[in-house]
Amino acid sequence: QVQLVESGGGLVQAGGSLRLSCAASRRTFSMGWFRQAPGKEREFVAAISRSGGHTYYADSLRGRFAISRDNAKNTVALQMNSLKPEDTAIYYCAASRAELGYRDYPVSSKYDYGGQGTQVTVSS
Repeated sequence: QVQLVESGGGLVQAGGSLRLSCAASRRTFSMGWFRQAPGKEREFVAAISRSGGHTYYADSLRGRFAISRDNAKNTVALQMNSLKPEDTAIYYCAASRAELGYRDYPVSSKYDYGGQGTQVTVSS
C-alpha cells in the first residue's frame, strides 16, 4: 500500500500562484492530480509519467498549470499560476502501480492510490 499526502493548499487571490506537493510513502509510477469543486464531479488536472518525460494536462489548464516530480524524494508537484476563482476545489493526488498509457491519465479509476486532498480557494 502507498500513502499519498498532499500539501500546499490555501487561500490565494485571483491572479496569484500556489504550488501543491504530494509525498508518496514509496516508489510509484504514473502520478496525477485531480480536483473536485463543491457540487461538481471530480475532474482531471494533470499527470506525469514515472520518468517525468511525459506530461498530460486538461486542455483548459494547459499553460497555467505545470506538473513535475522528484523521484529521489517520491514527490510530485503542481505549480498553479494565474489562478482563477473557478480553480477553487479540493485537489487530490493519485498514483499508479504501473505506468499508465496517455489515454488512461485522465481516468481516476486507473490509479491505484489516492490522497486525502488539499483545499485550494481562490478569491476574486
